[in-house]
Amino acid sequence: MATIKDVADRAGVSVATVSRVLNGRSPVAGTRDRVLAAVAELGYRPNVVARALRTARTRTLGLVIGDLRNAFFTELADAVEQEARRLGYGLVIGNAGESPEQQDDLVRTLLDRRIDGLLVSSAGQGSATLHEVVASGTPLVLLDRPVPGVDAPCVRAGGGAALTELAAHLASLGRRRPAVIVAPAGTPVGDERLECFRSALAGHGIALPPELAASSPDMTPAGGRRMMRRLLELPEPPDAVLAADNLMALGALDELRARGLRVPDDVALVAFDDVPWFAHTCPPLTAVAQPTRELGRAAVHTLLERIEGRPAASVLLPARLVVRRSCGEPSR
Repeated sequence: MATIKDVADRAGVSVATVSRVLNGRSPVAGTRDRVLAAVAELGYRPNVVARALRTARTRTLGLVIGDLRNAFFTELADAVEQEARRLGYGLVIGNAGESPEQQDDLVRTLLDRRIDGLLVSSAGQGSATLHEVVASGTPLVLLDRPVPGVDAPCVRAGGGAALTELAAHLASLGRRRPAVIVAPAGTPVGDERLECFRSALAGHGIALPPELAASSPDMTPAGGRRMMRRLLELPEPPDAVLAADNLMALGALDELRARGLRVPDDVALVAFDDVPWFAHTCPPLTAVAQPTRELGRAAVHTLLERIEGRPAASVLLPARLVVRRSCGEPSR
């Protein structure tokens, strides 16, 4: 097997220079190219275990994601993995399945693997395990969902502007009784989005009373369908529904179809979190789109700042409203 000294001899540089190149710190492009060419020619593979013992670094990041069945989280995980790999880091991904207990098990497993840093999109309202991560000194960044009391930067999207635009869009179409299918009560992001939407509607003289905010205990198609059923059985059912998750939006759409109701003729439907197939549903669904790939990349960079011992602030990126036909066509 080729050694790092063999690579240095072939490239005509020092062992220290080879090490800098392999760690992504080569200042000269020509030198980097020669070293990487020598690495390829010799088939050199760094001894990861020896390097970890020497540097106390494994160049491995951990990611615990809310639910990989959700297309938003799938794309988010892909963006994190690609950016981590581009910067020379491996990634170990765990799927919490929206279970705090499963999340805790995954976090402990990743810590046992001596990861350099951890990204967590927290299931539920967080857990004591995340406090333990902070106390252990392992760099931690929260992704998409802040956790009260956990002292770590959070990288997420702000939906305020998009929800304000959505309220204006619904008002312009004459929708005067909108409802919301929200995440489990007590989740910071879900509560924030609900209050933001309620405030935006109030600016158009539209109320969002408590009975029109249906809180699903689980963010699944089945949960969305149950909440849509509850809303439709009210004495005065809604004429528009915002589902605060793409899976719940699909369940809500199923319930409307099962009852023979038409979108948007009978009920307008909007999803928070745009996914590719929403452009191809019948009708195409209006959605609030989060900058998913930008979130993933920003999360990796924020975590690397923490790993390198530099200050790292929370990141808030704007979401945008994608208007399709599920709310109706503006009158001409």
